[in-house]
Amino acid sequence: MSAHIPDYIAAMKNALQQTHDLKAKLAEAERRNSPEPIAIIGMGCRLPQRIKTPDQFWNFLCAGGDAITEIPSERWNVEDFFDPDPAVPGKSHIRHGSFIDQVDQFDPQFFNIAPREAILMDPQQRLLLEVSWEALEYANIIPGTLSESLTGVFIGIFTNDYRSLSGHQHTTDLHDQSGSALSVAAGRVSYVLGLTGPSVAVDTACSSSLVAVHQACQSLRQHECHLALAGGVGLILSPEIMISFSKANMLASDGRCKTFDAAADGYVRGEGCGVIVLKRLSDALQDGDAILSVICGSAINHDGPSSGLTVPRGPSQQAVIRQALQQASLEPQSISYIEAHGTGTSLGDPIEIGALSAVFRDREIPLRVGSVKTNMGHLEAAAGITGLIKIVLMAQHQKIPPHLHFQQPNPQIEWDNLPIQIPVTLKPWQAHKRMAGVSSFGFSGTNAHVIVSEWIPDPVADAAEEKGAERPAHILTLSAKSAAGLAAQVQAYQDYIAEHATLDLAELCYTAATCRSHFAYRQVFVACSRGELQEQLAARAAGDHTAVATGHAPAHQIAPTVAFLFTGQGSQYAGMGQELYETQPTFRATLDECDAILQPLLDGASILEIMN
Repeated sequence: MSAHIPDYIAAMKNALQQTHDLKAKLAEAERRNSPEPIAIIGMGCRLPQRIKTPDQFWNFLCAGGDAITEIPSERWNVEDFFDPDPAVPGKSHIRHGSFIDQVDQFDPQFFNIAPREAILMDPQQRLLLEVSWEALEYANIIPGTLSESLTGVFIGIFTNDYRSLSGHQHTTDLHDQSGSALSVAAGRVSYVLGLTGPSVAVDTACSSSLVAVHQACQSLRQHECHLALAGGVGLILSPEIMISFSKANMLASDGRCKTFDAAADGYVRGEGCGVIVLKRLSDALQDGDAILSVICGSAINHDGPSSGLTVPRGPSQQAVIRQALQQASLEPQSISYIEAHGTGTSLGDPIEIGALSAVFRDREIPLRVGSVKTNMGHLEAAAGITGLIKIVLMAQHQKIPPHLHFQQPNPQIEWDNLPIQIPVTLKPWQAHKRMAGVSSFGFSGTNAHVIVSEWIPDPVADAAEEKGAERPAHILTLSAKSAAGLAAQVQAYQDYIAEHATLDLAELCYTAATCRSHFAYRQVFVACSRGELQEQLAARAAGDHTAVATGHAPAHQIAPTVAFLFTGQGSQYAGMGQELYETQPTFRATLDECDAILQPLLDGASILEIMN
């Protein structure tokens, strides 16, 4: 009979296990259906007007900067391809744009690339390597520590001018194929840094970089990668596309994007590169990263049955914004600023404003709308990421930069009936919580919208952070892979300190020592004040090496391990190591840990008291 009695205990255990498994699956499904916010922890850019850092970009925006110039002679001879008559075959009636300086300059040895291979590399790939490295350093991540990590790379790239330049289009060299392939733009960043996460080049024309950001966020949420680089790049290296767009009447005759203005007659082409570093918000908080802003939601779609392949469609623009809001679990009233696609075309501007007014209607406070294209033209594949970086800077500084060339509102837009305001001067960004959207619409028909929120740190957590006594002196450690690179580092730090009057010297030196790569050529500065450090940097820049310690170690040298030894009876004295304990957090934490371990063995006595 006992063989037929049911095993109720085993059945109950099995049921409990199944319940546990189902709850785990439900929690995972809920997590995936409620997308986690994505933290922006670093960014880098290379933009016209010699803009090489986000700080320089912000100063340019606040000053109402205009980056448009005549096409540089090193790109091509303007007169050979220009004619004021748009009907003349093979000629462009446009002679302006916004351009990056010295795109032919590159240090291949820094990235362990042979000079012969570097010559055949599209400068867009070179820019991406440099700006990706800078973005990681901005995030206080040493690039060398990411080797074999699940770090993804998502890059928007559209044009391929370098391939068509004379002397390269007929070569059969493998380096030429890899140097000009759009797919390699992302792949090379992954290869050089040793990253093993997804590596994707995105080409949806003008929306490429914002689509890349969306894909990076999705990949992070799906745990395909733990860290992601996302951005875009575009360079204007030959006249062919300029002529083509000119013939299509897409470009402004005066070389200015007069977005939302009555005089809007097209856009002006520009070039640039932008990269941001992304991480899941929970991971960024756990890792103690400096969070710049948070991506709450994003979406992409297509225009579908518009009146023409390259013609924008209002309902699709509305839909992509609503999808991004829905993913972010936000109402339209939460958004106080929109960085518009805003190319400045007579057809596109009214459609975009109409879509915005349909989504953001019934507002008590007007929605402010601007476009960085009025400052530096349409950066095409890099346009979306440039607008996103602008929003991050706005949230950090709590200001809205001026939208340029808005003299007479476009009469095709019913401004009086719209809850929209165009900021034409530098204004405070006042909101309970600063949240903004950035739009990017490709002439491929692919639309993208990303919603960004300011990050408000937890004051309780910040107040709880333990800080030791102020150090009497600070050590600034600089390094590079060459003597010229080291000199450039010295000059860069000299400029940075001069531009930041409220700089925390301790934080600067800590970051340089612990969050930067250390190479063969090294230099150390010891200073007690900001002014003293400036003097030493200036002396080094002028060629005086007496105030500093310099070193040149073999590239393969392993970094030494540092230890402190306090000897026994006969050498120690009261208070030995006290200043080190008070000023060095790592030393203090280690000594506290030793004290906790030894107290039970010393009947409750503290080694800290013995040492004092």
